[in-house]
Amino acid sequence: MKRFESLADTMAKEIRSGSLPTGSRLPSLRHVMAQHGVSQSTVFRAYYLLEDWGLIQARERSGYFVAPGALTQDRVAKGSSTGSAKVEISDLVFSVLDAAKQPGIVPFGSAFPSPKLFPLQRLGKSLAQAVRMTNPWSTVVDLPPGNEQLRRQIALRYVGIGIAQSIDEIVITNGALEALNLCLTAVTRPGDVVAVESPGFYAALQAIERLDLRAVQIPVDPQTGLDLEALAKALEEHPIRACWFMTNFQNPTGATLTAEKKQALVALLAEYDVPLIEDDVYGELHHDPDYPPPALAFDKKGLVMHCSSFSKTLAPGYRVGWVSAGRFAGRVQRLKLMTTLSASIPAQAGIADYLQHGGYDKHLRKLRGAFRVQLDAMNAALAHYLPDGATWSQPKGGYFLWVKLPRKIDVMQLHFLAIEHGISIAPGPMFTASHQFGDCIRLNFGHPWSAETGKAVETLASLIERAER
Repeated sequence: MKRFESLADTMAKEIRSGSLPTGSRLPSLRHVMAQHGVSQSTVFRAYYLLEDWGLIQARERSGYFVAPGALTQDRVAKGSSTGSAKVEISDLVFSVLDAAKQPGIVPFGSAFPSPKLFPLQRLGKSLAQAVRMTNPWSTVVDLPPGNEQLRRQIALRYVGIGIAQSIDEIVITNGALEALNLCLTAVTRPGDVVAVESPGFYAALQAIERLDLRAVQIPVDPQTGLDLEALAKALEEHPIRACWFMTNFQNPTGATLTAEKKQALVALLAEYDVPLIEDDVYGELHHDPDYPPPALAFDKKGLVMHCSSFSKTLAPGYRVGWVSAGRFAGRVQRLKLMTTLSASIPAQAGIADYLQHGGYDKHLRKLRGAFRVQLDAMNAALAHYLPDGATWSQPKGGYFLWVKLPRKIDVMQLHFLAIEHGISIAPGPMFTASHQFGDCIRLNFGHPWSAETGKAVETLASLIERAER
């Protein structure tokens, strides 16, 4: 029996015997580590196993608690692509993100590209200009749906990829994440079922957890993307109320659906009248010459809510995003007013000025070129240092690689070892509601390559040899 299994078995006996009654809080990770002389990774895996057995449940920011009915509960399966499951992922995500905040860390686990690649000085001039020209009445006029000039500039960018877009359907938000959350809130109620990708963006899982929804996980292949056959089956078997998918340069795999698959996806959801929340924050970071059209391009019923932002392409700290919300625009606008009221008025005006006068397309061409160079360098380093049996994706956009390591690797242990050596990674279990992908990691190549970066890949490869199952 492996260490985490032995620990889980010991704790299961305590729960079933009544020593840990229903509703009681489990000991902290540090306490269990000290008591049993095991690593944090071992405790995490033991707790995941106890969750799979139905004996404990996580509560956001509170820890783990003995589940109702745990004294008699048999082992249960959860989170498959054919069954809906309650999502409890936040503890793991917060643990990984907190560890990655340490100073001096090589940010392979980061969700953001390097701010050094953005025209922050020129953007600052646009912001200063916007502040000087701000009309005091803009604090009222620019309430949702948002600054009209900014919405016009966004609508023009839609026209550039062949989508006629009314500015009345565009709502400005505090980044894409708020847009995505507002859309999910607009079309669901507690207890509803939502289809998400597996592996998929962990913030989608956290939103489902927060809103007390249930998830049906649809498999994603790193080469071909979302499994439409699995989605069709899920739509037949479950009362799915919404889908949250990335069709371009998916996080974490980097996969992009072909135009034909996007059209088929939109047609399938239209048949069931199910809204699609399309997360397209990486769409403008294409490595090929053209922006792959989003699913929105094929929507004829107003069911696609297309979400994006400037955080990954221009202004990460400004927190300005948007949603083209189709038939749900009015509902999303009201929710925006009821929650955070408005995105920053100066930031909206500053970005609008930059889009009109600052040379955004020239900046994007330079940014895409930098990512291509960095991808080539990362590919070369991984090919040189990673052990035999390791494979990784080849995305055509964005700045993430999805790496599958040999089966013997425990990526949670690897995560903690890497942090100790000044390197962050994003372990696979962050990207699923059912703690799968324990042999996968996501790596960020969105930072300028350096000797330190190459050395970090070499160090990571040596740590892989130490990680145990």
